[in-house]
Amino acid sequence: MTGLVFRQDLIEQLANQLCEHKALMATAESCTGGGIAHALTAVAGSSAWFDAGFVTYSNQSKSRMLGVPAEVIAERGAVSEAVVTAMVAGAVANSEATFAVSVSGVAGPGGGSPDKPVGTVWIAWGSASDVQAECFLFDGDRNAVREQTIDTALQRLLMFLSEQS
Repeated sequence: MTGLVFRQDLIEQLANQLCEHKALMATAESCTGGGIAHALTAVAGSSAWFDAGFVTYSNQSKSRMLGVPAEVIAERGAVSEAVVTAMVAGAVANSEATFAVSVSGVAGPGGGSPDKPVGTVWIAWGSASDVQAECFLFDGDRNAVREQTIDTALQRLLMFLSEQS
């Protein structure tokens, strides 16, 4: 199965779950630069279940647009569980969405550190009352890291919605 076919199937399943819940979703993206929202809105009819996408690439935009406390970013770093969970909460609070997914990571080729090497990505998903997060270490170049991040974020949100049924 090619990546495009896989993603199309994944998005269709996600759309079905959101419609079943009579809910909208939002995205809060850093390292993917809007790639998740782009993938979702490439599907005809996505306005029935997709509300908003926030591309918060800078730390300042994470605070300004999503309400992520600057102190949390300073203490934990932008690529952290605390930041992505706050990004989900901010995306839900600043949209009509019930559910959201967020990502922040080091896509490369530079920017890595011993603690957070290139390919390190934190992904969070959930609702205002229940946010889950996980750290991943993806392989490959910048594009590969971003593509794996998009697919994994969508998969995790789909699993979360399936458990809510």
